Amino acid sequence: TLAVLGRVVTRDRLGLSELSQLIVNPGSGIPIPLTAVAELQVNEGPSEIRRINQTRSAVIYANLSGADLATVSRDITTVMSSLDYPPGFDYAISGQNEEMQTSLNSLLLAFALALFLVYIVMASQFESLVQPFLIMMTVPLALIGVIIGLFALGISVSIMVFIGVVNNAIVLVDYINTLRDRGIDRTEAIIEAGKARLRPILMTTLTTVLGLTPMALGLGEGSEIRTPMAITVIAGLTVSMALTLIVIPTLYAQFGGKRQADPLTSESSAEPAADSAPQPSQA
Repeated sequence: TLAVLGRVVTRDRLGLSELSQLIVNPGSGIPIPLTAVAELQVNEGPSEIRRINQTRSAVIYANLSGADLATVSRDITTVMSSLDYPPGFDYAISGQNEEMQTSLNSLLLAFALALFLVYIVMASQFESLVQPFLIMMTVPLALIGVIIGLFALGISVSIMVFIGVVNNAIVLVDYINTLRDRGIDRTEAIIEAGKARLRPILMTTLTTVLGLTPMALGLGEGSEIRTPMAITVIAGLTVSMALTLIVIPTLYAQFGGKRQADPLTSESSAEPAADSAPQPSQA
């Protein structure tokens, strides 16, 4: 099949009759009209020609119904990848899917930067390189609750889902260090800190969960965005609280490191030894 593209002057394309009398061999002895070598047909063409990055493109719009954006985009990619395209043809999924990928990449970068900054602050506060890692273990512990909660309620992972909580572990580890600085043994300090900080941790978690409950119920407009975030925080806080009280003390007992005794405690413990020392006799 031979395709010939041509462009004629305005007077020769006023209508189908004028176009049919177009001479295809100008300057020859015997003129040949277009109707002698071609069959003219009237068909519909595109109402507009769209170009993206100087490439002729066709845009297809669609709305979602009964499925999330990530699932639909994945299904479209699977179908489009299985097609056999002519040379020079390609496809790209843009729109909200492209915005979601951009936002997700930015979120992951911000999440990594936040973890790094939190680690730096805690390392300077606790004067230890190991204890901040123990505290940051609450992030995967919270993710366990998030995954269970989202899977049980059939909620897809979205940008609003990624939340991390480390407050409970900071309170617990800080009080353990305080007790150890007073000269208390590591195991006893862990037990006493767990007893002392259990009630504040429970109150903090309970108030947060109760405060987010109306949002988790999906009341009001925009609930499709707020509900996954609320359920994520509730599930992550609840499971993280329970596991923090078990896992963090266990890890601290193994990798908590050494603490220097309180100077006041050291002086008070040294005073009896000084008093019990024998006094030199005077001649």
